[in-house]
Amino acid sequence: MTMMPPPITVQAVEQFAGFEKKRSKFVPLTLILVLHVAAFYAIQSGLLSRVVTAAMPTITTVSIVAPPAPPKPPTPSIPKTVELSAPAPQALIPPLPLIAVAPTEPTITPPQPSRAEAAPPATSAPAAPSTPAPSPPAPAPATPRTVSSVEYVKAPQLIYPNMSRRLGESGTVVLRILINEKGLPEQIVVQKSTGYSNLDEAGRQAAMRALFKPMIENGKPVPVYVLVPLTFQLS
Repeated sequence: MTMMPPPITVQAVEQFAGFEKKRSKFVPLTLILVLHVAAFYAIQSGLLSRVVTAAMPTITTVSIVAPPAPPKPPTPSIPKTVELSAPAPQALIPPLPLIAVAPTEPTITPPQPSRAEAAPPATSAPAAPSTPAPSPPAPAPATPRTVSSVEYVKAPQLIYPNMSRRLGESGTVVLRILINEKGLPEQIVVQKSTGYSNLDEAGRQAAMRALFKPMIENGKPVPVYVLVPLTFQLS
């Protein structure tokens, strides 16, 4: 007579299912625990640092060394030049010849004539020609006289300086002008100033451009001085 297995009850099935669930949860926890233990052991034993060190590339420092400079060629030695002085020639002095001196009789010199007798009679020198008396110097030219007025051929054209116009400068300049024989102003001097150098120079330049009628005396043109007033007035 065969024995039948005991019947599987619902309670047994539930126990088996709970055990499977617990085993499925226990296996991952066990693996995690094993991995932590292995990592802790690797850190303690230095295995991890050796693995990291072996994995890192080795840094090699290369230094470039300049090649040595080529040796300088030896400087050729220059032979010294030594001047040999020639021996100074020795002067040979010949022996003096012996001269026989014969006794001589004393000689009597005749008396010489005196200077008055020896000198020939002096001849009278010809008289020097008389030089003509110097002619009297020519009379110095007379200083040109000053006249009161002259006639214009071309009157002075005044040009008012812009700076003087902006500053409001005005006045009358009196010029002393030397007029030559051709009626040209040869010399201009400021006799009386306006008080402003710009106006004085403008008046002098205007007088230099003017032309005068020559002064006639005894039918001939002569130079004269004249005083010319020029007025600068703002309109």
